[in-house]
Amino acid sequence: MKSITPEAEYLSTRQSAKILQVSLGTVQKMVELGELIAWKTRGGHRRILASSLEQQLQRRKRAMRQKTTQNCVAMGIFRRSENGQELMESIADWQLKVDMEISVDSLEGLMMAVSIAPDLIFLDALIPPVEQVHLIHYLSKNKDIQRIPILVDEGFIKLHPGVVALADENSGGKHPLSESIKQELANGLIDLNPLIIGYPATDPEAEGNWSHELLEPLFAEALARKCA
Repeated sequence: MKSITPEAEYLSTRQSAKILQVSLGTVQKMVELGELIAWKTRGGHRRILASSLEQQLQRRKRAMRQKTTQNCVAMGIFRRSENGQELMESIADWQLKVDMEISVDSLEGLMMAVSIAPDLIFLDALIPPVEQVHLIHYLSKNKDIQRIPILVDEGFIKLHPGVVALADENSGGKHPLSESIKQELANGLIDLNPLIIGYPATDPEAEGNWSHELLEPLFAEALARKCA
């Protein structure tokens, strides 16, 4: 599979077909389906946005990876890198085989999730509640990843009805949540979403990684829901 040169911003339909190793008709169909972002020049020629083509390549690599491994591919978004490392160390002892990709930045994590399309997404309990709401909103809206289960702290699930009030208190009355997101919360963005699974958060005062051990069956449950 060919790669895209870093300086390219857009490519012709023919170039795109060559990179994807498909026919011109297939590229045109992918544009019509919204799988590739394109526009037409004044002369009527299609130009494919290079970044959307790169995303398509990453999806294909992900699909090939799934065919050649039985491992679960998980994406974790953390507040601290050491938390992600601790979870990865615990996962190494599980019977369930998991390949874990981690990010300590929410925006980067969202981009990585779209790029690798993991089997499940794990949100660290230390991510602030309002930020978790935004993450869940964007993850559930993207058509490429909206059917991926999300593991969140069960304490956050209980807290979320008060997130708007909490945001009010912390921002001097200025809502960091848009009206549309607040409406999504009211309509069950979290509590009615079958793809959101609560997990027991790690107690920073407790010794050991007891909650990490409890995560293994929850990862298995997330995989089952994804396949349902």
